Amino acid sequence: VQLQASGGGLAQPGGSLRLSCAASGSIFSINAMGWYRQAPGKQRELVASNTSGGSTKYADSVKGRFAISRDNAKKTVYLQMDSLKPEDTAVYYCNADSLTYYSGSHLSTEYDYWGQGTLVTVSS
Repeated sequence: VQLQASGGGLAQPGGSLRLSCAASGSIFSINAMGWYRQAPGKQRELVASNTSGGSTKYADSVKGRFAISRDNAKKTVYLQMDSLKPEDTAVYYCNADSLTYYSGSHLSTEYDYWGQGTLVTVSS
């Protein structure tokens, strides 16, 4: 079972990037999925989250600029980032608050499951 993040890179201020995080493996269900970020010297913080029912939550700093979406069939969560600012520069991580998967003949659940990070750099 893996969460694979992609889509990071270099963007200019005011530009856009789209991050993707795909879950792979013998997954039965995923509850909330979200994006966190960690800038150098700072703590990891929640950027946006999306429950399996479609409810969303955003950090105040990204409201109106970022949009999280989810394709349950593809087990993928996206983060559309527009109007990027230099202070958005960070490593972005995707997270599943609970992930249930097939383990042999039974189901197992992992909580607070993390993918690898993808670096977003906003600079002119």
